[in-house]
Amino acid sequence: MNEISPLLLQLLEWIAGRPRSYAETMDVWRSTCPRLTIWEDAVISGLVQVEADGAGAHDLMVSLTALGRSALDTASCDRGKSVSDH
Repeated sequence: MNEISPLLLQLLEWIAGRPRSYAETMDVWRSTCPRLTIWEDAVISGLVQVEADGAGAHDLMVSLTALGRSALDTASCDRGKSVSDH
């Protein structure tokens, strides 16, 4: 995967921080600006997934995919290397 943008990395970190509902995620990350497509970029790139949580059809949860977790782990390692390089 290409280098991840800082804002996309922030989205992945936010989702990884704790269980997130789809409604909460859309409240925080949805944008009507055609130049700010962070949520759409994450979905199209296969970094996040939306699934029913089992409690009901309307209770959707957002989580990282394996690819999203890998991208987040790689970015975290890269940040650690760049900090220790200075």
